[in-house]
Amino acid sequence: MKRTNILLTLAGIVLGAVGGYLYYHYIGCNTGTCPITSKPLSSTLYGALLGAFLFNTFTGNKHKQHEEPLG
Repeated sequence: MKRTNILLTLAGIVLGAVGGYLYYHYIGCNTGTCPITSKPLSSTLYGALLGAFLFNTFTGNKHKQHEEPLG
């Protein structure tokens, strides 16, 4: 992996974690029955995971597929 890809993914993790915690803090789940947003750790980890996936789509890892001739 290139250094820029790693930095972009790490930025996604950090921003996602902050966003997940802010979602818990301001919106959250009042009843405590929501599996993700009822606890700050769950919400933060889920946000970090989504941020990593989202920012990783912008890294530009395009793999060329080699096609084998038929026959």
